[in-house]
Amino acid sequence: MTTPAKPANRLRGGHVRPPKMTPELISDLACRLTDRDREILRLVWEHRVLTTAQLAAVFFPSLSRAQQRLRVLHRAFALLRFQPWVPVGRDSWHWVLGPAGAHVLAAQRGTSVKELGYRQDTALNISLSQRLGHQVGLNDFFVSLYAYARQRADGTRLEAWWSERRCASLCGEHVRPDAFGCWTETRPGRTPALLEFFLEHDTGTETLTSLAKKIHAYARQAQVTGRITPVLFWLPSSTREANFRRHIGTPPVPVATAVHTSATAPEGPAGPVWLPAGVTDPRYRLADLADAWEFPATSTDTSPEAG
Repeated sequence: MTTPAKPANRLRGGHVRPPKMTPELISDLACRLTDRDREILRLVWEHRVLTTAQLAAVFFPSLSRAQQRLRVLHRAFALLRFQPWVPVGRDSWHWVLGPAGAHVLAAQRGTSVKELGYRQDTALNISLSQRLGHQVGLNDFFVSLYAYARQRADGTRLEAWWSERRCASLCGEHVRPDAFGCWTETRPGRTPALLEFFLEHDTGTETLTSLAKKIHAYARQAQVTGRITPVLFWLPSSTREANFRRHIGTPPVPVATAVHTSATAPEGPAGPVWLPAGVTDPRYRLADLADAWEFPATSTDTSPEAG
Protein backbone atom coordinates (compact mmCIF):
# COMPACT_ATOMS: atom_id res chain seq x y z
CA MET A 1 0.00 0.00 0.00
CA THR A 2 1.31 3.44 -0.94
CA THR A 3 1.94 5.80 1.97
CA PRO A 4 0.03 9.07 1.47
CA ALA A 5 2.26 12.00 0.70
CA LYS A 6 2.77 14.43 3.57
CA PRO A 7 1.25 17.87 3.09
CA ALA A 8 3.65 20.51 1.89
CA ASN A 9 5.40 22.46 4.63
CA ARG A 10 3.69 25.84 4.63
CA LEU A 11 6.43 27.59 6.59
CA ARG A 12 10.21 27.54 6.34
CA GLY A 13 12.64 28.64 8.97
CA GLY A 14 10.24 29.46 11.78
CA HIS A 15 11.03 26.65 14.22
CA VAL A 16 14.41 26.98 15.91
CA ARG A 17 15.76 26.13 19.32
CA PRO A 18 18.02 28.92 20.56
CA PRO A 19 20.89 28.37 22.98
CA LYS A 20 20.40 29.22 26.64
CA MET A 21 20.38 33.00 27.03
CA THR A 22 23.28 33.40 29.46
CA PRO A 23 24.57 36.81 30.63
CA GLU A 24 27.81 36.10 28.78
CA LEU A 25 26.02 35.42 25.49
CA ILE A 26 23.89 38.56 25.79
CA SER A 27 26.87 40.70 26.79
CA ASP A 28 28.90 39.42 23.85
CA LEU A 29 26.07 40.16 21.42
CA ALA A 30 25.50 43.62 22.86
CA CYS A 31 29.15 44.49 22.32
CA ARG A 32 28.98 43.44 18.67
CA LEU A 33 25.76 45.23 17.74
CA THR A 34 25.99 48.46 15.79
CA ASP A 35 23.63 51.40 16.27
CA ARG A 36 21.94 50.31 13.05
CA ASP A 37 21.51 46.79 14.40
CA ARG A 38 19.81 48.15 17.50
CA GLU A 39 17.46 50.25 15.36
CA ILE A 40 16.61 47.14 13.34
CA LEU A 41 15.74 45.24 16.51
CA ARG A 42 13.58 48.12 17.73
CA LEU A 43 11.71 48.50 14.44
CA VAL A 44 11.10 44.76 14.04
CA TRP A 45 9.76 44.52 17.58
CA GLU A 46 7.55 47.59 17.20
CA HIS A 47 6.01 46.42 13.93
CA ARG A 48 6.00 42.65 14.49
CA VAL A 49 7.50 41.53 11.16
CA LEU A 50 9.54 43.09 8.37
CA THR A 51 10.82 41.53 5.16
CA THR A 52 14.39 41.63 3.90
CA ALA A 53 13.42 44.14 1.20
CA GLN A 54 11.70 46.39 3.75
CA LEU A 55 14.70 46.42 6.07
CA ALA A 56 16.99 47.07 3.11
CA ALA A 57 14.90 50.08 2.07
CA VAL A 58 15.08 51.61 5.54
CA PHE A 59 18.62 50.83 6.65
CA PHE A 60 20.96 49.61 3.90
CA PRO A 61 22.54 50.87 0.66
CA SER A 62 21.69 47.64 -1.17
CA LEU A 63 19.72 44.42 -0.83
CA SER A 64 22.89 42.32 -0.75
CA ARG A 65 24.29 44.32 2.17
CA ALA A 66 21.02 43.84 4.02
CA GLN A 67 21.08 40.10 3.39
CA GLN A 68 24.63 39.82 4.71
CA ARG A 69 23.96 41.67 7.94
CA LEU A 70 20.61 40.02 8.59
CA ARG A 71 22.27 36.60 8.32
CA VAL A 72 24.72 37.68 11.03
CA LEU A 73 21.89 38.82 13.30
CA HIS A 74 20.05 35.57 12.62
CA ARG A 75 23.03 33.41 13.55
CA ALA A 76 23.28 35.35 16.83
CA PHE A 77 19.52 34.79 17.52
CA ALA A 78 19.02 38.54 17.58
CA LEU A 79 16.45 37.97 14.82
CA LEU A 80 14.41 34.96 13.75
CA ARG A 81 13.13 34.42 10.22
CA PHE A 82 10.52 32.49 8.28
CA GLN A 83 9.31 32.13 4.71
CA PRO A 84 5.55 31.90 4.18
CA TRP A 85 4.44 29.21 1.79
CA VAL A 86 3.65 30.34 -1.74
CA PRO A 87 2.36 28.10 -4.57
CA VAL A 88 5.28 28.90 -6.89
CA GLY A 89 8.88 29.58 -5.91
CA ARG A 90 9.75 31.03 -2.54
CA ASP A 91 8.60 34.08 -0.66
CA SER A 92 11.15 36.47 0.84
CA TRP A 93 12.48 36.03 4.35
CA HIS A 94 10.30 37.64 7.00
CA TRP A 95 12.04 38.75 10.20
CA VAL A 96 10.84 38.90 13.80
CA LEU A 97 12.67 39.65 17.01
CA GLY A 98 14.78 36.79 18.34
CA PRO A 99 15.37 35.84 21.99
CA ALA A 100 18.87 37.32 22.14
CA GLY A 101 17.63 40.51 20.50
CA ALA A 102 14.82 40.70 23.06
CA HIS A 103 17.30 40.53 25.93
CA VAL A 104 19.40 43.30 24.41
CA LEU A 105 16.36 45.46 23.70
CA ALA A 106 15.03 44.96 27.23
CA ALA A 107 18.37 45.84 28.79
CA GLN A 108 18.59 48.92 26.59
CA ARG A 109 15.20 50.04 27.93
CA GLY A 110 16.06 49.21 31.53
CA THR A 111 13.47 46.47 31.81
CA SER A 112 13.19 42.68 31.65
CA VAL A 113 12.24 40.45 28.76
CA LYS A 114 9.05 39.54 30.61
CA GLU A 115 8.13 43.19 31.11
CA LEU A 116 8.96 43.84 27.46
CA GLY A 117 6.27 41.28 26.66
CA TYR A 118 8.48 39.05 24.50
CA ARG A 119 8.06 35.32 23.98
CA GLN A 120 9.58 33.53 21.03
CA ASP A 121 6.44 31.53 20.23
CA THR A 122 4.32 34.68 20.42
CA ALA A 123 6.72 36.59 18.18
CA LEU A 124 6.46 33.82 15.59
CA ASN A 125 2.67 33.63 15.75
CA ILE A 126 2.47 36.23 13.00
CA SER A 127 4.01 33.66 10.62
CA LEU A 128 0.78 31.64 10.65
CA SER A 129 -1.65 34.49 11.23
CA GLN A 130 -4.28 35.47 8.69
CA ARG A 131 -3.18 39.06 9.38
CA LEU A 132 0.34 38.50 8.04
CA GLY A 133 -0.50 39.96 4.62
CA HIS A 134 -2.23 42.94 6.23
CA GLN A 135 0.76 43.63 8.49
CA VAL A 136 3.31 43.36 5.68
CA GLY A 137 1.19 45.60 3.43
CA LEU A 138 0.78 48.14 6.22
CA ASN A 139 4.52 48.16 6.82
CA ASP A 140 5.11 48.60 3.08
CA PHE A 141 3.30 51.94 3.26
CA PHE A 142 5.66 53.39 5.86
CA VAL A 143 8.77 51.74 4.43
CA SER A 144 7.98 53.49 1.13
CA LEU A 145 7.99 56.82 2.99
CA TYR A 146 11.31 55.98 4.64
CA ALA A 147 12.82 55.08 1.26
CA TYR A 148 11.56 58.26 -0.38
CA ALA A 149 12.91 60.43 2.45
CA ARG A 150 16.33 58.77 2.13
CA GLN A 151 16.46 59.78 -1.52
CA ARG A 152 15.58 63.37 -0.73
CA ALA A 153 18.18 64.05 1.99
CA ASP A 154 16.82 67.60 2.48
CA GLY A 155 15.09 67.34 5.83
CA THR A 156 12.12 65.40 4.49
CA ARG A 157 11.50 62.56 6.90
CA LEU A 158 9.08 60.20 8.57
CA GLU A 159 9.10 61.68 12.05
CA ALA A 160 6.94 59.00 13.65
CA TRP A 161 5.48 55.61 12.85
CA TRP A 162 3.41 54.08 15.61
CA SER A 163 2.16 50.53 15.43
CA GLU A 164 -1.40 49.39 16.02
CA ARG A 165 -0.30 48.14 19.44
CA ARG A 166 1.07 51.54 20.44
CA CYS A 167 -1.95 53.37 19.04
CA ALA A 168 -4.25 51.13 21.07
CA SER A 169 -2.43 52.04 24.27
CA LEU A 170 -2.44 55.78 23.56
CA CYS A 171 -5.63 56.54 21.64
CA GLY A 172 -8.20 55.45 24.20
CA GLU A 173 -11.33 53.41 23.74
CA HIS A 174 -12.92 55.01 20.67
CA VAL A 175 -10.51 54.15 17.85
CA ARG A 176 -7.89 51.56 17.04
CA PRO A 177 -5.94 52.82 14.02
CA ASP A 178 -3.74 50.50 12.04
CA ALA A 179 -0.98 53.05 12.52
CA PHE A 180 -0.17 56.68 13.26
CA GLY A 181 2.36 58.67 11.26
CA CYS A 182 3.96 62.09 11.23
CA TRP A 183 5.44 63.20 7.91
CA THR A 184 7.49 66.32 7.26
CA GLU A 185 8.55 67.44 3.81
CA THR A 186 10.72 70.31 2.63
CA ARG A 187 8.95 72.25 -0.13
CA PRO A 188 11.06 74.64 -2.26
CA GLY A 189 9.81 78.20 -1.92
CA ARG A 190 7.15 77.17 0.59
CA THR A 191 6.87 76.53 4.29
CA PRO A 192 7.91 72.97 5.22
CA ALA A 193 4.84 70.77 5.64
CA LEU A 194 4.04 68.68 8.70
CA LEU A 195 1.19 66.18 8.57
CA GLU A 196 0.07 63.97 11.43
CA PHE A 197 -2.33 61.23 10.40
CA PHE A 198 -3.99 57.97 11.32
CA LEU A 199 -3.80 55.25 8.69
CA GLU A 200 -6.43 52.65 7.89
CA HIS A 201 -4.94 49.97 5.65
CA ASP A 202 -7.91 48.32 3.93
CA THR A 203 -7.59 44.95 2.23
CA GLY A 204 -11.21 44.68 1.10
CA THR A 205 -12.35 42.19 3.73
CA GLU A 206 -14.69 44.62 5.51
CA THR A 207 -17.96 45.95 4.18
CA LEU A 208 -17.98 49.59 3.17
CA THR A 209 -20.49 50.24 5.96
CA SER A 210 -18.10 48.85 8.57
CA LEU A 211 -15.25 50.84 7.10
CA ALA A 212 -17.29 54.05 7.14
CA LYS A 213 -18.26 53.52 10.79
CA LYS A 214 -14.63 54.01 11.70
CA ILE A 215 -14.88 57.61 10.56
CA HIS A 216 -17.60 58.32 13.11
CA ALA A 217 -15.43 56.70 15.78
CA TYR A 218 -12.64 59.10 14.85
CA ALA A 219 -15.12 61.98 15.13
CA ARG A 220 -15.98 60.89 18.68
CA GLN A 221 -12.27 60.64 19.46
CA ALA A 222 -11.77 64.20 18.23
CA GLN A 223 -14.61 65.44 20.43
CA VAL A 224 -13.17 63.75 23.51
CA THR A 225 -9.58 64.86 22.97
CA GLY A 226 -10.18 68.21 21.29
CA ARG A 227 -7.65 67.15 18.69
CA ILE A 228 -8.46 66.75 14.99
CA THR A 229 -6.20 64.31 13.17
CA PRO A 230 -6.76 63.40 9.49
CA VAL A 231 -7.56 59.79 8.68
CA LEU A 232 -6.03 58.30 5.54
CA PHE A 233 -7.67 55.26 3.95
CA TRP A 234 -5.27 53.13 1.87
CA LEU A 235 -7.56 51.03 -0.34
CA PRO A 236 -6.91 47.96 -2.51
CA SER A 237 -8.40 49.15 -5.82
CA SER A 238 -9.71 52.19 -7.66
CA THR A 239 -13.18 50.65 -7.70
CA ARG A 240 -13.12 50.12 -3.94
CA GLU A 241 -11.92 53.70 -3.48
CA ALA A 242 -14.70 55.16 -5.67
CA ASN A 243 -17.39 53.14 -3.90
CA PHE A 244 -16.05 54.08 -0.48
CA ARG A 245 -15.96 57.77 -1.35
CA ARG A 246 -19.58 57.67 -2.51
CA HIS A 247 -20.48 55.88 0.70
CA ILE A 248 -18.94 58.42 3.10
CA GLY A 249 -20.07 61.65 1.42
CA THR A 250 -18.77 64.58 3.47
CA PRO A 251 -17.27 63.05 6.63
CA PRO A 252 -17.17 64.79 10.04
CA VAL A 253 -13.35 64.57 10.23
CA PRO A 254 -10.67 65.13 7.56
CA VAL A 255 -10.40 62.05 5.34
CA ALA A 256 -8.31 61.32 2.26
CA THR A 257 -8.03 58.18 0.14
CA ALA A 258 -5.49 56.52 -2.13
CA VAL A 259 -4.96 53.11 -3.70
CA HIS A 260 -2.34 50.48 -2.87
CA THR A 261 -0.99 50.50 -6.44
CA SER A 262 0.10 54.09 -5.78
CA ALA A 263 3.00 52.57 -3.85
CA THR A 264 4.59 51.66 -7.20
CA ALA A 265 4.36 55.28 -8.43
CA PRO A 266 7.68 57.16 -8.64
CA GLU A 267 7.20 58.82 -5.24
CA GLY A 268 4.97 56.16 -3.68
CA PRO A 269 2.50 57.33 -1.02
CA ALA A 270 4.51 60.54 -0.59
CA GLY A 271 3.50 61.65 -4.10
CA PRO A 272 0.33 63.13 -5.62
CA VAL A 273 -1.91 60.12 -5.00
CA TRP A 274 -4.26 61.42 -2.26
CA LEU A 275 -7.79 62.63 -2.78
CA PRO A 276 -9.47 64.41 0.14
CA ALA A 277 -13.13 63.54 0.70
CA GLY A 278 -15.34 66.02 -1.11
CA VAL A 279 -12.66 66.81 -3.72
CA THR A 280 -12.71 65.33 -7.21
CA ASP A 281 -9.44 66.64 -8.66
CA PRO A 282 -6.48 67.02 -8.53
CA ARG A 283 -4.85 64.53 -6.21
CA TYR A 284 -2.61 65.89 -3.47
CA ARG A 285 0.87 65.05 -2.36
CA LEU A 286 0.95 63.58 1.14
CA ALA A 287 2.66 66.70 2.48
CA ASP A 288 0.16 69.01 0.82
CA LEU A 289 -2.71 67.36 2.70
CA ALA A 290 -1.50 69.52 5.59
CA ASP A 291 -3.02 72.47 3.66
CA ALA A 292 -6.15 70.67 2.45
CA TRP A 293 -8.30 71.24 5.53
CA GLU A 294 -9.07 74.36 7.52
CA PHE A 295 -7.64 73.56 10.90
CA PRO A 296 -4.28 74.42 12.44
CA ALA A 297 -1.54 71.82 12.58
CA THR A 298 -1.03 70.54 16.12
CA SER A 299 1.97 68.94 17.68
CA THR A 300 2.13 65.43 19.06
CA ASP A 301 4.97 63.77 20.95
CA THR A 302 6.40 62.38 17.72
CA SER A 303 10.12 62.18 18.28
CA PRO A 304 12.13 60.12 15.77
CA GLU A 305 12.77 57.57 18.53
CA ALA A 306 9.04 56.96 18.66
CA GLY A 307 9.49 55.82 15.07
